[in-house]
Amino acid sequence: MTPSVPLREVTDRVAEALESFGAEPSDLYRAMANNEVVAELWIRFAWGLREGSKTPRALRESMILRAAQLEEADYVWRDHTVMARDAGVSEEQINALTSWPSSDLFDEPTRACLALTDELVAARVSDETLDGLARWFSAEDRIELIVTAGFYCMVPRVLDALRLVPENE
Repeated sequence: MTPSVPLREVTDRVAEALESFGAEPSDLYRAMANNEVVAELWIRFAWGLREGSKTPRALRESMILRAAQLEEADYVWRDHTVMARDAGVSEEQINALTSWPSSDLFDEPTRACLALTDELVAARVSDETLDGLARWFSAEDRIELIVTAGFYCMVPRVLDALRLVPENE
């Protein structure tokens, strides 16, 4: 598939932003390099959300992988399976995400977050799901979790519009 925008070298400012988070300029960032302001905003938001949140990284990576499954986002899945493993998500849990409602591998807080993710992808979050999330997480934590799931509902759509596929494919 041919990207819908040219893949450019990232500017020094974008490279510095990526470097500050220990990231390399992937095709996503080379596509974003067509608009330096948006590229910097994306990097600071995405990486800030990943690195600056206080909720467990493993929990958020499980949510990201679930969103990637539902959105059929291979690019996100490829990148975040590595991050999930590094954060402590087991291979068994990664494999069980497809059938998480019937799996005994997920604790109740994680189940509440996966339910939120499923419903956010479907664009219909129920009061019951929000109440379930509130049983386990503070308002501050819920903001992190809701925004994480929401961001990873958007990412696959952006990747699709940019016609980006996992690199080396």
